[in-house]
Amino acid sequence: MKAYQALPGGYREIYSVNMQKDKKLAFWLNFFSLVIGAVMAVPMHFYIPISTVFDMSEGTGMYFLRFGAMLVFTALYMVAHELVHGIAMKSFGTKKVKYGFTGLFAYAGSTDYYGKAAYIIIALAPVVVWGIVIGVINAFVPESWFWVVYYLQICNISGAAGDFFVTAKFSRMPWDILVTDCGLGMTVYSRQ
Repeated sequence: MKAYQALPGGYREIYSVNMQKDKKLAFWLNFFSLVIGAVMAVPMHFYIPISTVFDMSEGTGMYFLRFGAMLVFTALYMVAHELVHGIAMKSFGTKKVKYGFTGLFAYAGSTDYYGKAAYIIIALAPVVVWGIVIGVINAFVPESWFWVVYYLQICNISGAAGDFFVTAKFSRMPWDILVTDCGLGMTVYSRQ
């Protein structure tokens, strides 16, 4: 499952998507992301009320610390998410990963070509890795910090809407596909 630095002979483009330029797709991915977030937040609210994050019984300093931590952790998470994509790409033999931020999207990309299984692993690696890490942390934080950490889990799962989309889309494609991912756009090639 090693990445190819050049497209092998006999392959032709069968699909291309640019999540930044395709406004309709961007709308639906953002909508799907919001739905995932709501599905995660609403039931959890009945388990641990979201009002716990607004609890000021520990003092206003702790209250503002939680909100500051939420902002800092969210920014760090966005970077960490893309780093895991990059680490996954490197694990398949990519020499150079390009990282960037467009204002709406952070991304990791490469000019290499990945097989179907490798690309699905690359796409889902952050949601799996951070889902486990954040879940374990969430189990041990005090109740007043639960929503600070759980918000990161919501960002993790709902923010992976694009990763879920390409996984579902590419899973239905021929077994021999090769995917190149420049960061916000992917092109799929096949011999078939």
